[in-house]
Amino acid sequence: MSECNNNCSSCSENCSSRKAPQSFLAECNQFSKIDKVIAVASGKGGVGKSSITSLLAVAMAKQGKKVGILDADITGPSIPKAFGIKAKAEGSEMGIMPAVTKLGIKVMSLNMLLENEMDPVVWRGPVIGGTVKQFWTDVCWGELDYLFVDMPPGTGDVPLTVFQSLPVNGTIIVTTPQDLVAMIVGKSVNMARKMNIPTLGIVENMSYLICPDCGKKIPVFGESKAMEIADAFYIPAYASMPLDPNFVTMCDKGEVEDADTSLLENIIKVL
Repeated sequence: MSECNNNCSSCSENCSSRKAPQSFLAECNQFSKIDKVIAVASGKGGVGKSSITSLLAVAMAKQGKKVGILDADITGPSIPKAFGIKAKAEGSEMGIMPAVTKLGIKVMSLNMLLENEMDPVVWRGPVIGGTVKQFWTDVCWGELDYLFVDMPPGTGDVPLTVFQSLPVNGTIIVTTPQDLVAMIVGKSVNMARKMNIPTLGIVENMSYLICPDCGKKIPVFGESKAMEIADAFYIPAYASMPLDPNFVTMCDKGEVEDADTSLLENIIKVL
């Protein structure tokens, strides 16, 4: 046997001093029992990731599931506004209590902890990552069938924290039709694979605009690439969502729970 360098990951020997791979998973709040954790991710910003997270949560809640949303986009939290949540988070002996929407969806976001929701969050990566981790360890989620995690864009500190600290069962990738997106989607899919987390589906947002006069679908940003990308990366399900001014208005008014979620049916089936 060669001399030991204490690096078990690069060694094939089955010796007595071999160490098991270190787990970075954090314990959830003791009053929480969560069945599945689904991360909603994107390789770039501005693709409507928070909107899709909200719609997925609404769709599952309408099926009678117990649902929560952990807003991990610390510097750009938008989930509370989409649901019309204005109340601040409160603490108890059990931990931080999330807000509850009219459909019973539990929500935790940094905006619910700020004195003024317009205050900027000027924090470095480790502090942001620690806050996301606390939303898992310190928030009393209760019993949930699904916890959707609204991820920040990219493959940096926070996505890594979520993938390492939370028992993520799968990811949903949100994208748009531009040619550049295939490369960006690939980065997100490959990051998840490196963490042994499956990509369950891809949602192509702003895929088309429906003409208000004739009802024709207009590919504003180019022809849809959802099926092509899903096939290329062996992603089992995909959906295409329109660029809908009415939906934007609903989110601005905090009425996302009234939105139609039927176009996400294929994604819902794989969750």
